[in-house]
Amino acid sequence: MPPNPPHFLSTYDYVIVGAGTAGCVLANRLSADASKRVLLLEAGGVDDWMWIHIPVGYLFCIGNPRTDWCYKTEVEARLNGRSIAYPRGKTLGGSSSINAMIYMRGQARDYDEWAALTGDTGWAWRNVFPVFKQSENHFAGNSDLHGAAGEWRVEEQRLDWDVLHAWQAAAAECGIAPTADFNGGDNTGSAWFQVNQRMGTRWSCAKAFLRPVKARANLTVLTKALATKICIVGDGEHQRAVGVEYLRNGEKHFAAATCEVLLASGAINTPQLLQLSGVGNAAHLHPLGIAVVHDLPGVGENLQDHLQMRLAYKVHGIRTLNEWYHTWRGKLHMAAQFALLRRGPLTMAPSQLGAFAKSDPTQTSANLQYHVQPLSLDKFGEPLHTFPAITMSVCNLRPTSRGHVRLKRDDATAAPAITLNYLSTKVDQRIAVDALKLTRRIAAAPALAHLRPQEFMPGTAFQTDEALLDAAGNIGTTIFHPVGSCKMGRADDASAVVDSRLRVRGIGGLRIIDASIMPTITSGNTNSPTLMIAERGAAMVIDDAKVRC
Repeated sequence: MPPNPPHFLSTYDYVIVGAGTAGCVLANRLSADASKRVLLLEAGGVDDWMWIHIPVGYLFCIGNPRTDWCYKTEVEARLNGRSIAYPRGKTLGGSSSINAMIYMRGQARDYDEWAALTGDTGWAWRNVFPVFKQSENHFAGNSDLHGAAGEWRVEEQRLDWDVLHAWQAAAAECGIAPTADFNGGDNTGSAWFQVNQRMGTRWSCAKAFLRPVKARANLTVLTKALATKICIVGDGEHQRAVGVEYLRNGEKHFAAATCEVLLASGAINTPQLLQLSGVGNAAHLHPLGIAVVHDLPGVGENLQDHLQMRLAYKVHGIRTLNEWYHTWRGKLHMAAQFALLRRGPLTMAPSQLGAFAKSDPTQTSANLQYHVQPLSLDKFGEPLHTFPAITMSVCNLRPTSRGHVRLKRDDATAAPAITLNYLSTKVDQRIAVDALKLTRRIAAAPALAHLRPQEFMPGTAFQTDEALLDAAGNIGTTIFHPVGSCKMGRADDASAVVDSRLRVRGIGGLRIIDASIMPTITSGNTNSPTLMIAERGAAMVIDDAKVRC
């Protein structure tokens, strides 16, 4: 309990901060024990807005303060001095309520690398693979590759585009062959993305894991509740987290945790809350007037993201969403398809076709990911173009650039400084240039010739390697995959924030269970890997409680 406790006090066994992907899983699994009292705090509101549930509604959710934190990065030197919008979900379900809905595990090598970096084989692919299956409710039923008994619904997309089939054929002509499924540990090849939807509507983690258990008497879910500080008592090697202060309806509250405080606020908000609580790099906290409770230099460091480079091409003689969207007849058709059949463009994930490839033959596995779309726009939140076009987005799956999340001031309501340092290493610069060249080879392949593709983003004026790197800075943007800012690692890794059981170093009763603990980013979309982390983290909490709580 804090030295001067707020007027409003409550006591629970577990206090979970953040009702995003990880928080919803934790609330479900921990409250299954009726003897444990669980509090789930969410800074955003209830997920009751129509556009959260209509898949194409991400266009209205991203950049909207109702559902998005609406962060912006600091100015990025290698993005040619641009600051970019940095969406993060702010509602029940978190980013799973506004994201691309793509079901992706990554590559086996990702998790084997985690095992090597942490010294814990529990994170190896052979051991996390069953955890992915455990959560999954796959449309094709149980198989060697997929599970069907879990809550996390995975379905095929409910629409088709000839222009994407043409792109897939062109990719095959450039050595990227079609594959049946991206989720077996090697995602090389091209395929239509499988998505987290149920019958054409978004299937968020709030729907999958939270709604079915919200009526449990031992589970309390509070929305519009902004965590402002973790209360830590003791000194030296005997410090312990005992609760969380939060603001709700303009009043300060305190929730005591008799077992553990569990941070599940993601790669931006989790390090922010730790720093506000005096846990972080003393050199960064002292100038802000924050009393240092625990000098932990890795907090907020090691931030990683996939930089997406969006190349766009005008096409001819084939339908894309652009021209369909710009007619009343097209809009009415789309609305009718969704209302009557739960099919058509309103069920679209942001990307329909995906591909994984090597930027050059020396790569040990696919290090590029494509998100291919039958549409084009200048940026999310702006109207589609009026002419037929296709977007070929490509990202480096394993960037070597590292950024950080740091407080600007001692204020929980103020956005932190988010710096990605995109393209800050020679390796990342080389891969960006190679990725643009490969994309142009695909666009020039015979299978697309009948569509007469014309590049207009970034434009054909960029030809030399130096010019292409400049072009990457012009068109590069986030693909919404921030991870790693509170990484797990071995005891001798001074930059590690948590151990392999996700316990914060040097503070008892405090665990981080979200994407921030990834030591390295996964080779693909990061939402389902975060869900897997939450499943493993929940099991660890339950197991440890048998002895300590």
